[in-house]
Amino acid sequence: MDLAARTRRGRRRRGLGSPLIRRILLLNVLVLVIPVLGLLHLDQYRHTLIDSELDSLRVQARAFALTLGSTAVVGTPRGEERLMAVSARHLMRVLLYDTGVRARIFDRKGDLVADSFVLAGPGGLVQVVELPAAGESGILAALERWYDKAAGWLPSSGELPLYTESRTQTATDYEEVQRALFGEARGVARADRRGRLILTAAVPVQRYRQVLGALMVSKGGVEVDAAVSARRLEIMLVFGIALAVTVLLSLYLAGTIARPIRRLALAADQVRHGKGRTHEIPDFTRRGDEIGDLSAALRGMTTALWARLDAIEGFAADVAHEIRNPLTSLRSAVETVARVEDPAQQKRLMSIILDDVQRLDRLIGDISGASRLDAELSRAENAPVDIAHLLKTLAETYDATAPAAGPRLRLDLESGRDLTVMGMEDRLGQVVRNLMSNAVTFSPPDGEIVLSGRREGPWVIVEVMDEGPGIPETKLAAVFDRFYTERPSGEKFGTHSGLGLSISKQIVEAHGGTIVARNRDGGEDKPRGAAFTIRLPAA
Repeated sequence: MDLAARTRRGRRRRGLGSPLIRRILLLNVLVLVIPVLGLLHLDQYRHTLIDSELDSLRVQARAFALTLGSTAVVGTPRGEERLMAVSARHLMRVLLYDTGVRARIFDRKGDLVADSFVLAGPGGLVQVVELPAAGESGILAALERWYDKAAGWLPSSGELPLYTESRTQTATDYEEVQRALFGEARGVARADRRGRLILTAAVPVQRYRQVLGALMVSKGGVEVDAAVSARRLEIMLVFGIALAVTVLLSLYLAGTIARPIRRLALAADQVRHGKGRTHEIPDFTRRGDEIGDLSAALRGMTTALWARLDAIEGFAADVAHEIRNPLTSLRSAVETVARVEDPAQQKRLMSIILDDVQRLDRLIGDISGASRLDAELSRAENAPVDIAHLLKTLAETYDATAPAAGPRLRLDLESGRDLTVMGMEDRLGQVVRNLMSNAVTFSPPDGEIVLSGRREGPWVIVEVMDEGPGIPETKLAAVFDRFYTERPSGEKFGTHSGLGLSISKQIVEAHGGTIVARNRDGGEDKPRGAAFTIRLPAA
């Protein structure tokens, strides 16, 4: 995918098109919706209201039954008590006027003798039927109807029994009426075929503790449904406000996360696919959070990448330059040897060709080692290295292999101090050997090389000093450049590639240290040799 396509894809992912924003929004809304759905269920609250309404209905039924027992009961010639149906109907019409409560009276045999919803008129009996409530309209009503459908899917503590009415009603149709005929008061909640709540309560009609019949009062659960709907409406209003705040905060939170990450990703693509160095990673380090850390890491990685590319480019240019010199000399010698007939001159030219080939071989070997060094340093694991032990080993090796006419080596170690560093022992040994080799090359035969190690605060200091001619003041930093050579006048040209000090600096810096060169003070403005100082962080 090219850069333009990635840019178009990033633009399409702005706003809610971003998967990250959608996920944050969905998770936050789900956290809010789950408890709200539990609150909206209100099953326990509804049952509490039903129980309260049934208690109130039983109290009302007991009061009505006491009135019936004292006013609508007459005695028979046989001395029996009997409930008068006509008196009971008149009494019901007076007591239950405009209450919305329906009353039915059953005699001792269980037959229905009076019903407040059945009135007597000139044309016969007239039955009163409660009309269903008019349907409400509006957004809240639509939401409530939607919730009623959804609430049917939620688990409930129990379904209400079905309420039905037969044409000829008897006490056997209602369990609570049968119990009332045995002197027990009871209330029952039912639901009709339309799902409307019906509350009934049955109590015995008594006179002098004698059960003469049963009174059943009933009414719709409009108050209960209204109370539940009001509570549900309050919860939904609070939920709506909380949902709006949650969405806004989620969008803000997602924006503070998704937008910077999208900018970082787009900038990384531009750096990868763009030409030149015109593109830059955005700087979010002032945020002080993980995205700021990511921005700093990407900027540091990009800087290191450009530095690595510059180093590779410079190294390739230096290699091409250094190889060109022996190749030019080799080509000139080969072209000349073909035209020279003098055996002595041919022998001398062949010696030049051999030297150039050996020089190329050494140069290629050193270049190969230098190119592998960076990868090796990045992969290797550090371990504790005792610098004192390392310097002692190198000093013993030098004493055992140095020629008798060469400079002597003096080891100077600070006693009683821990000189341990974290690093690679073989590579640190390579650095010290390179410095010792340079010191041997420049020191006079009767000179002295000082190899010292000491501790300075959090640093371990290693120094290699000689008594040679020193280094030109203008070249103290250049000696660490690649392919830089400054050899003694009597040394054969081409025996060194000029990579030793450059490799040493690379190794020391990979260990978090520094290496510098200076001249020792020999008095009268004359150097008394060169000194190379290595500073490594102590373990």
